[in-house]
Amino acid sequence: MLIGVLSDTHARSWAEISPQILEAFREVDLIIHAGDFVTKEVFDGLRQLKEVKAVRGNMDSYELWEMLPEKEILQIEGKHIGLIHGWSSPYGIEHRVRQEFGEVDIIIYGHSHVAQNKVIDGILFFNPGPGRKSFGFLEIGREVKGEIVKF
Repeated sequence: MLIGVLSDTHARSWAEISPQILEAFREVDLIIHAGDFVTKEVFDGLRQLKEVKAVRGNMDSYELWEMLPEKEILQIEGKHIGLIHGWSSPYGIEHRVRQEFGEVDIIIYGHSHVAQNKVIDGILFFNPGPGRKSFGFLEIGREVKGEIVKF
């Protein structure tokens, strides 16, 4: 399964989403957003492309806070994926978000605006970076492969 991953798009309208993201996500099976859409219009726009799994971020509108969970565990192709936005300083964020989940294979997070695709203690920590500068792909099958695309 190919998943398009976004976080921290910080867009007030759908028109602010990069055409490069829209083109790349035509090929994915699912979109995951780790929070800070800012407006529901962006969430709704992504849902027009593909199914979207998402959590809220600290900059999201009240409407999104009412709709989306703070964190979630997804099961995809036999893998357990923790999804959370994150908080506080970028320093130590992996440690903080790790404490929010039990047994998982992958943790997708945002907030830090620092792209990350690194295995720590057997868990893939994946942050696609800020949606105005980068996005990511996760390919989940027998193995998990992450890729960060910067533009």
